[in-house]
Amino acid sequence: MTDIKNTDAAAVVENAPPEPAATTSAGRAVGKIVIDYAMIAVLIALLIVATVIYPGFLEPNNLLLILSQTAPLGLVAVGMTFVIIAGGFDLSVGAVYAVAGTVAAALAQDGAPPVVGLLAGVGLGLVLGSVNGVLVARLGINPFIATLGTSSVYLGGILLFSNSQPFAVSDDGFKFLGAGKLGPVPVSVIVLVLVFLIGAAVLHVTPFGRRIFAVGGNAEAARLSGISVRMVRGSTYTISGFLAALAGVMAASRIGVGQGDVGANVALDAIAVVVIGGTSLTGGEGKMWRTAVGLLILAVLNNIFFSLAVDSNWQLVTKGAIVVLAVAVDQVFRHRARSL
Repeated sequence: MTDIKNTDAAAVVENAPPEPAATTSAGRAVGKIVIDYAMIAVLIALLIVATVIYPGFLEPNNLLLILSQTAPLGLVAVGMTFVIIAGGFDLSVGAVYAVAGTVAAALAQDGAPPVVGLLAGVGLGLVLGSVNGVLVARLGINPFIATLGTSSVYLGGILLFSNSQPFAVSDDGFKFLGAGKLGPVPVSVIVLVLVFLIGAAVLHVTPFGRRIFAVGGNAEAARLSGISVRMVRGSTYTISGFLAALAGVMAASRIGVGQGDVGANVALDAIAVVVIGGTSLTGGEGKMWRTAVGLLILAVLNNIFFSLAVDSNWQLVTKGAIVVLAVAVDQVFRHRARSL
């Protein structure tokens, strides 16, 4: 009799209905919340730490100064967000950054109107970004290899052009973009905010933005639905080149010097900003406001490093570790969310 009851109980357990869909949906919702908002909690924690270390940290003038210093990196990160969501990668942004700033300063030093130098630097960035787009989207070269190669070409070219020497510019008009102010607000901060707002609108509101997500999520499905995968993916490199050049021009404008040996860590920092913000390196997922949060986290972290006089080598170690940790945590939560 006991054996019969046990058999019946086992059959009941085996034939039990699956877990309710509501439970699965709730689990996915929780996972999405963690993915979307965990970095906000990290930012708040860092702000508390920074305030303890430096009581005047949250004063408006200090915050504007930090944003002004971080603005060039923020511009590069916006462009990198487009590329990564589309399923690509751009390691040439540091070289484009250096090329644009150096060319702009060189022209201004030769007597050209400051605006001519600034526009020339940004225009050159458009061309260099488009070259990356052709190599990756049209010729099908792996984005890592393509942009690593062009980075070397661009950097070597600008060092030959400048003879590895800086170009100093004293014209106040040249310095307006990076060091000028409109009232109490730095022009660089205004440009940064506008670029983030425009980038968010393009990415999340326009049909072009939806195509970027579609291409990054599943390029073959996007192609079958009538989307020009080559055009969409290639255009993200053009955007990245344009914003990297604008960032380089802004950085040269800020200090009044353009030189070819800057931007060595720009690509790593930009990728760190995007990844820390929660954009998936596999493509098809991400939000511009997450990149903004990632930028603020890195800016506050750099300020804490400066306040504690942390050695620059340890800063690189810490940033690299943060990138690896952010990617690992992102992958774990996304895997769990998909498995629910």
